[in-house]
Amino acid sequence: MSSSSPTPFTHAGAPDQLGTPDRGVPVAWLALLAGPLSFGIAGPSLILPDAARDLGLTLGAVTWIVTAFGWAIAIGTPLMAGLESHQGVRRALLTCAALVALGAVLVVSVPSLPSLVLGSAAQGLGTAGFTTIAMSLTHSARSMGLVTASLATVGSTAPLIADLAGELLSWQAGLALPALSLLAVPGVLRHRPAGPAPDAPFDPVGAVLLTALVTALVFVPHSWPVAGTAAVAAGGLLALHLRSRRDGFVPASIVRAPVFLLTSGLAFLLAATNFGMIYLLPTLFAGQADWTSSQVGAAILWPLLFGGLASYGMIAATAKAPVKAVAGLFPGLAAAGVGLACLSLSPTALLIAQALTSLAAASGQGAFAARAAAAVPDGARSTAMGQFNLCYLLGAAFGPAIAAALAG
Repeated sequence: MSSSSPTPFTHAGAPDQLGTPDRGVPVAWLALLAGPLSFGIAGPSLILPDAARDLGLTLGAVTWIVTAFGWAIAIGTPLMAGLESHQGVRRALLTCAALVALGAVLVVSVPSLPSLVLGSAAQGLGTAGFTTIAMSLTHSARSMGLVTASLATVGSTAPLIADLAGELLSWQAGLALPALSLLAVPGVLRHRPAGPAPDAPFDPVGAVLLTALVTALVFVPHSWPVAGTAAVAAGGLLALHLRSRRDGFVPASIVRAPVFLLTSGLAFLLAATNFGMIYLLPTLFAGQADWTSSQVGAAILWPLLFGGLASYGMIAATAKAPVKAVAGLFPGLAAAGVGLACLSLSPTALLIAQALTSLAAASGQGAFAARAAAAVPDGARSTAMGQFNLCYLLGAAFGPAIAAALAG
């Protein structure tokens, strides 16, 4: 991609303005469809103690609610992308809506751990599909930037909003915040005309093998000997399957696209760095300043919010930049943040370091997603977005585990 080329998603007659539809769907609806996923990732952090108290369980036991959501978005991202690819956008959107609604009803109406875990998992599957659909429906770097910026911005404010919902309503209402994505479904359906489902055969073997690989990778940070062995075995079987099924659940056009592989790998690294810093910062603050956990949480909010909000402008500014430029810029920002945190442990330096890694991750997710989508054929775009988001989410899972190892 040359620097003189237009944005990765430019099409004839497709304006690139905030709130203007690229192919019939206003980008504001797409941002609302995707953003609430972050409530399920970051929102429970402050309300889990309340859940543990009311359920009469330990904090470790109720963390299965968050684990279930994380596992569900990891496997749901490629699975729902495959559903969109083989059944079309409308069917995938309605399926995801049903999952999110079911999950919200379970977490709100049945205050028991099994129901909360199942409800959280259902919301994770549905919102993972919503996010992939939203990204696949964008057709400009600016609209992709707004979608990914919504994820980062919601993520930075999610703990405080969920805590407020818990105080005004109940902690169960805080767990149901991902259901806010349902507000966007009518708008997306209204602007997305019905059409026939793509004529592509489903690959159940590829779907099962990829699910097994993703599940193993999710648990690698927690039990690496067993999960690592399972991941290697599942990955080997999937590689053998892909050689005989080039148009399967993971199309060969994606695996053989160098730009897609590069951008997906960099997205993984940026997510791991950012989420690792988020989990490492409280420990570093404890060693340098006598701050309470609430003070640390309020302080970290601002660099995270800055990264989410500023990422939209950063993605727009680099929309015409070649792949090599953004492949150096965003990892460079993240490296600068890590270097600053290593060289100076003052609270101000640590907050600046978090701002840099947050900006790099949020901007990189949007900029790299745009180029990953442009690197594959149009028919494989929804699948490519699923695989790209999967890499980013795996980085978000590995980052905290790496931070825990460093802190220990």
